[in-house]
Amino acid sequence: MGSAFKQQDPTPLTEEWEEYIYRCLDCRACETACPSGVHFGELLEEARAIYERNVHRPLSYRFWTNLVFKQILTSKERLDWIFELMWLYQRLGIRWFVQKTGLLRLMGNIGKMESLLPTIPHPKQKYTIRDVTPTEGETRYRVGFIPGCIMNQVFTETNLATIRVLTANGCEVVTPRDQTCCGALHLHNGIRDVAAELAKQNIDAFEKENLDAIIINSAGCGATLKEYKALLKSDAEYAKKAENFSNKMQDISEFLAAIEIIPPKGEIPKRVTYDEPCHLLHGQRVKSQPRKVLQAIPELELIELSESEWCCGSAGIYNITQPELSQEILERKMTHIADTDADIVASGNPGCLLQIQLGIQKHGLDMKAMHPVTLLDYAYRNIPPNEWVENN
Repeated sequence: MGSAFKQQDPTPLTEEWEEYIYRCLDCRACETACPSGVHFGELLEEARAIYERNVHRPLSYRFWTNLVFKQILTSKERLDWIFELMWLYQRLGIRWFVQKTGLLRLMGNIGKMESLLPTIPHPKQKYTIRDVTPTEGETRYRVGFIPGCIMNQVFTETNLATIRVLTANGCEVVTPRDQTCCGALHLHNGIRDVAAELAKQNIDAFEKENLDAIIINSAGCGATLKEYKALLKSDAEYAKKAENFSNKMQDISEFLAAIEIIPPKGEIPKRVTYDEPCHLLHGQRVKSQPRKVLQAIPELELIELSESEWCCGSAGIYNITQPELSQEILERKMTHIADTDADIVASGNPGCLLQIQLGIQKHGLDMKAMHPVTLLDYAYRNIPPNEWVENN
């Protein structure tokens, strides 16, 4: 498919064509609905790559694209530096000042991005993730773990919870230091060459390890990682390596449901509703497993969410590039979430958690958005809700 596209790059490309391919959420619900099993996500990502190869973007666009996708997301050191500054921005009260003075309204999309930002955890917290974390008791599995780039900066506690849950279930957890960004956002935005290089780096990082599975707790990243075999299928050196890597990739809920987890003893007497991340449901076909994980928690009441399979409007950086449409989609989602009268909205993707938490705050709902594995971790450690940490 990739070679065919390269031979037929259409030029010139119209603004209408750009609008069509970039206003799509890339939620991949059409893949679930398609009786022929067409992989529309791959087609869309290649179409965006065609567009980026054949149009001349304005200087400002090229500057920000290069900065974000090629300089920041590809470098752990730069990401660490930026999020340390964000932590100081929040810690020193600068955020409070900016919000109170209305400066955010003058900052356009950057101001809107700031409103999505949760409380950043202490920068040192992520360094507690070890290269190899031994199991508790008998070792049943040896698994790799991908903490992600943005995930590890913003949802560090969720990553630590994931490792704790895995070790509690007999897993030795290997987290190679030389892994990098998965390239999902690059693919979504037509920067295919950089995504391919990132994929090779990740494959190399895990190839030397003898693992039963490689675990990810971010749905959007997981869909991309499972599709490295499609991304690199024409690469003579990496095609087979990519296939082996993708075949080992599993979402945390997928893995836990398959191994029959040790039942947690801690009770969570809360009403919880589950919202399906698009790239977990439609991209990875993982549906029942997160519910199974949640239902394993004593006293937790799982409430079904109407239209749980519909997108929340986050969709990678859609809530930044298409803010008006994103908010319209979120409003529909929040109507159904409010109807559940739940205490917690569980979802297995960082973008969804941020988007839904924003909707909760906007509507003044007495709820919280949390990752399912965080709830499971609290149940294993028998930590009651009144003692939960802020960053989850």
